[in-house]
Parts: sequence; structure tokens; C-alpha cells
Amino acid sequence: MRLVAGTADVSDVDEFVAALPGDSETAVQAFDADYVTGRGHLAAAVEHADRAFERGENVASDRAVEILLYAAGRRQIREALEMGVAAGEQDVVVVVAGGDEADAAAAVAAFLDDGRVLDGEPLPGAVSGDRETIRAFFDVSEGELDAAADDLPGVVRERVALLDVEK
Repeated sequence: MRLVAGTADVSDVDEFVAALPGDSETAVQAFDADYVTGRGHLAAAVEHADRAFERGENVASDRAVEILLYAAGRRQIREALEMGVAAGEQDVVVVVAGGDEADAAAAVAAFLDDGRVLDGEPLPGAVSGDRETIRAFFDVSEGELDAAADDLPGVVRERVALLDVEK
């Protein structure tokens, strides 16, 4: 899996998603960076989505959409789309998984404004998740956060893993 960070000025979400570089071997999924807790969050989503496809337990027919479902911790595509890109200018993180990841990631970086491939490093501060947006989207209460020693990324990864149980 490769991650690409950058800025996107989206006038039409469907056109933007259709224009994202990729091929049939490579899943490319864009996220609003405010909803992403970090590399571990998206790596867990890719891992679980791949496992679902291997076992024939996938909900979506498209691997990129399955990654979105796991990243959002939701079974309903309509609900998961909230953490995808929206109309307007925003910081984005794009997952590139499978196929020729290096070429696809470079093409996505060129496609985005100020896009860059993140080779193993954490998400830059400009595209790190917004704590309150994440808490609201994943319905993380103050009590749950206290019990998790304020480890919001850990709670979100747990939501990703729990999607398997809910299927």
C-alpha cells in the first residue's frame, strides 16, 4: 500500500473519482484527510478489505469501495462516503493498493495539487485528521476515549476491525 497526500479542488465528486489515475489491478481510494487518523488506520482498512475479498466475504464488488467501507467502519456505502472527498477544496489522502503501486502513486501525486507520495512516513501535519471530526464520525465518546488512554487512532482501528464482526 502507498499513500499519497495533497490538496484537491473538487467541483464534481463523481468526475473527480472517475479521473483518479489507476487501473483494474490497483485500488485507488481518496479520503478527506480530516477523517483519517493516520497510516495505521488506512493500512488496517486495506488489510481487512483484502482479506474480505480473499474469503469471498466482501460487501462491495469494487476493492476501492471495500477499502472505503472498512476505513469508515460501516457496511453502508452511502454512510461511508462521508469520509470520501466532497465538493470544494480540501486536503486529501489517497490509498493506492495492489498492481503497480509505485507508478499509480506517482500518477495520483501528479494529479493532485501539491501531491506527494508518502513513502512510509506518517501523514504530514497538514493532512492529519481533525480530532473532533473523527470523534463525531466514529461516535467516540469521552468515556471510551478515557478507557483507551486517549488513543483515538487505536479506537478507530478497532472500529475497522469490528466491521468483520458486524458482517
